[in-house]
Amino acid sequence: MQNNNADSNFPKLNPYGYAYRMIRDRLKWDLNSKSWDSKRKLTELKDKYSGKKAVILCNGPSLNKVNFDLFNDDIFTFGLNKINLLFEKSDFRPSAIVAVNDFVIEQNKDFYNETDIPLFLDSRTNKHINSRRNVHFLHSTPVKIFVKNCSGSINQGGTVTFVAMQLAFHMGFSEVGLVGCDHYFKDKGFSNSVVTSTSADANHFDPRYFAAGQQWQLPDLNQSEYSYSLAKENFEAHNRKIYNCTEGGHLEIYDRKPLEEFLK
Repeated sequence: MQNNNADSNFPKLNPYGYAYRMIRDRLKWDLNSKSWDSKRKLTELKDKYSGKKAVILCNGPSLNKVNFDLFNDDIFTFGLNKINLLFEKSDFRPSAIVAVNDFVIEQNKDFYNETDIPLFLDSRTNKHINSRRNVHFLHSTPVKIFVKNCSGSINQGGTVTFVAMQLAFHMGFSEVGLVGCDHYFKDKGFSNSVVTSTSADANHFDPRYFAAGQQWQLPDLNQSEYSYSLAKENFEAHNRKIYNCTEGGHLEIYDRKPLEEFLK
């Protein structure tokens, strides 16, 4: 018998499948004991630094041009991902470290499990990380929004820098400066593709960042720019400001200001 239904050979899709998975994953995290501890600590940080300045230390090669002697205890700094590779070259230590990529956290877990620096890490990777006072797990939502209260969820937005921006807003900072945000990668390919590094890393501030043999995801610069625009819109809607204090680079969404001038 001829089948007149053109779609009969295709599996039927559950229109609620995506929403169901979102709810399931959220409930699974909410019922985890690590979730309650992180939410409490994140709630305590809400607007704690209202009116102050923060600097986000991105991981581009231009980070090597930063004069870290300019920083003092009055300036809160967010280090990202493998910022600890900088530590053997400088006495500088960031006020906090943010990492949400699975590959980064698994590759850098030994450092994360021994440092006393406050950490903000994606909740999916909690199996790699010991719960301690300085560890804050962040639940990620796929909804493409700028989250102003990170006690519930954050959006990764294609770049850990966007996560740090949401945390900076959550914590009350009125002005945020970016350094090391080159917004350019020498390696090319499909966005978010998983690749294995075959040589020294030329995309980050340290050639060991993604060393030969390590896996990483190619960037999605279009998604990053959309996220940066969301951050700019939300900061400025609340009379706050993000500046690009990077020396050089390709990011032109934010007004530029030299780091030394920003820190004044």
